Amino acid sequence: MKSGDYTYIWQAGDWPTWHFDLATLAQPLADVSRAQGLLMGRLADVGMALRDQASLAALTEDVVKTSEIEGEQLNVESVRSSIARRLGVDIGALAPVDRQVEGIVEMVLDATANCHAQVSRERLFSWHAALFPTGYSGLSKINVGTWRNDSSGSMQVVSGPIGRQSVHFEAPPADRLEAETRRFLDWVNDATSEPPLIKAGLGHLWFVTLHPFDDGNGRIARAIGDLLLARADGSPQRFYSLSAQIQRERKAYYDILEHTQKQSMDVTEWLAWFLEILHRAVDQAQHTLDAVLTKVRFWQRWATTPLNERQVKLLNRLLDGFEGKLTSSKWAAIAKCSPDTALRDITDLLARGVLRKRDAGGRSSSYELNDLAVREWFDS
Repeated sequence: MKSGDYTYIWQAGDWPTWHFDLATLAQPLADVSRAQGLLMGRLADVGMALRDQASLAALTEDVVKTSEIEGEQLNVESVRSSIARRLGVDIGALAPVDRQVEGIVEMVLDATANCHAQVSRERLFSWHAALFPTGYSGLSKINVGTWRNDSSGSMQVVSGPIGRQSVHFEAPPADRLEAETRRFLDWVNDATSEPPLIKAGLGHLWFVTLHPFDDGNGRIARAIGDLLLARADGSPQRFYSLSAQIQRERKAYYDILEHTQKQSMDVTEWLAWFLEILHRAVDQAQHTLDAVLTKVRFWQRWATTPLNERQVKLLNRLLDGFEGKLTSSKWAAIAKCSPDTALRDITDLLARGVLRKRDAGGRSSSYELNDLAVREWFDS
């Protein structure tokens, strides 16, 4: 597991002089740039309102998934409402938002919308304080808005039951953090020779290696990566989510991080993986844009149809990708209405041609959007 006479890359004699083979990375860089160009070209052909909706969808996914990677589940509607309110995007009725959601939304939006602003220790401290507004991580009190002090031992990433834990990584000691983070921030803020997308990958890895906080290091590392990606794109408006793609490939993400930490300062392998997953994130954004266009055109199609709030809410749930089958009992539960009211809502939408009954049988009928209605907006 060791490289030479050290265990982790931050112990290497040439730390933190990153090495990588740009020739090996040339094709992945070109592939990502081409995918980004295709996405931005498509976005250029839609109006500002649609771009805002696409950005809202990407940012919502980013906030939800960067927390999910750490095992934390956020309410999607609360996240979407918080972002929409801050961006001034009209999504109708807003869901209640708690301090936990507001904090991570603040961090993600500050990282992307203010991507060209200097990254200082005070800015990182404010992000950390926003993530932990109560001063607790779960049931544990942590140091908030300051670097860790290692008072309870070295910062380690471990797994397994107590007594048989495996140490995957140990971060630099706390007494090195002032100097280490100063050097890191100087590099983030200065013009450097690395291609911008390479710098985003290095920034993500470098911060994860320092692990300077008691908790929240992964989320802040991904926020720094997003900030550097926004700089690379030349736009603070986000249309793809790297965090969402990392969540889809979470095991591979942790595996490559652990592997990289125990190798040499040549991080070509990490950067190749980073560019590949970034490429898949950009490709996934095409599907997100499809969903946004579908949703907008759907409501354009039915704009003059009188619908009640329950019907609007459930139709939006279907358009956002409803998991499982929509039955009248689920309708009643989600809309908080009686079964008879739910059935009247559904019967009305069936008569208008908005919904149709699914072919599959069973103990209770289920419903879906009418494909004929869906095709009408694309044919118009």
